[in-house]
Amino acid sequence: MNLSATSPRSVSPPVSPGAAPLRVAASATPAGPASASSSASPSTSFAGSSASTNLSAEALALISQLKARNTEVRQHEQAHMATAGGLATSGAAYTYQRGPNGVDYAIGGEVHIDTSPGRTPQETIERARTIQAAALAPASPSGADQAVAAQAQQMELQARSELAIQQAQQLTGSSRKLSQTYQAPPLVPPKLDIYA
Repeated sequence: MNLSATSPRSVSPPVSPGAAPLRVAASATPAGPASASSSASPSTSFAGSSASTNLSAEALALISQLKARNTEVRQHEQAHMATAGGLATSGAAYTYQRGPNGVDYAIGGEVHIDTSPGRTPQETIERARTIQAAALAPASPSGADQAVAAQAQQMELQARSELAIQQAQQLTGSSRKLSQTYQAPPLVPPKLDIYA
């Protein structure tokens, strides 16, 4: 099951007929030895002021929106991860959008968690509580987060029902043993010898 940030939404620049074309600096990363290394993950370093001086006001506004969305999404997914604990099966996965400055910004994300029931009803109840807490951990849970929390609540209710049935069976079994002890004929018939 996935705990997702609000569905990935595209943040795009406003289109106006007379808008000036966007001019992006040749490099969005600083020059030098540090920029020579390649990374499997998208670049999350933000361009300095020299790269943004050639951008239009609309492009700068879009970058500002993307930066805010990036921060929001990363905090959202970190809240899921922190609360899911051992039930998280992987780190957060993000959906990116490249800004006019050439930097990739996270605009959506998800965390995969293990939602299988436990070996016992009590373990299932504990797992369901953790799943529900992880789903509702962010300040603003998405619709998908709320759906996961509802499923976890159903799983907890079912486990509680199974636990109650087990406890009732144990009670019935012990009271049956007790009643059988008093209702069964004695192994040796009672005998009373009276001598006068």
